[in-house]
Amino acid sequence: MDLKQLINDCKNKDRKAQEQLYQLYSKKLFAVCLKYSRNYGEAQDHLQDGFLIVFNKIEQFSFKGSFEGWLKRIMINNVLQHYRSQPFLSLVDENIEDDCNIELDDDSISIDYLLTIIQELPDRYRLVFNLYVLDEFSHQEIAEMLSINIGTSKSNLARARMILKNKIEQKKTEVNTIFPSAK
Repeated sequence: MDLKQLINDCKNKDRKAQEQLYQLYSKKLFAVCLKYSRNYGEAQDHLQDGFLIVFNKIEQFSFKGSFEGWLKRIMINNVLQHYRSQPFLSLVDENIEDDCNIELDDDSISIDYLLTIIQELPDRYRLVFNLYVLDEFSHQEIAEMLSINIGTSKSNLARARMILKNKIEQKKTEVNTIFPSAK
């Protein structure tokens, strides 16, 4: 069955087609949810909620643009909507270095560790970091999505980078202390 037919069947509320669509995209979309969520369990909840939204709004997909992109946008918006309903500390006018570069010049830091420390960031910092760095949204777009101003988006990104840099440097120090020859 081709994708267009599968989508049309989902528009007609065909449960088997919905199940096929879920099987086809759930792994990719779970990765999106995990990127924006605090943990694995929360990401699973966001995925399930997101698919409910997809199946309720699938008739709005008009075959213009990428279907996978449409799904991804729904998942991101679903997670962001969850966080919009919670109060956050919004930083506005703080002078924080924006050039906090994180250097990974060796193999002492694993991808799993990076993902873990990104998920440990405070919600607002994690969301802005992921939207800007991983999904390449502009600060203007992020500000609109999160209902914050552009300065707050920039400040939250700088704070996220600073926290990540400090954790990475701490981890490198620990590795070099345990394995001095790894320097």
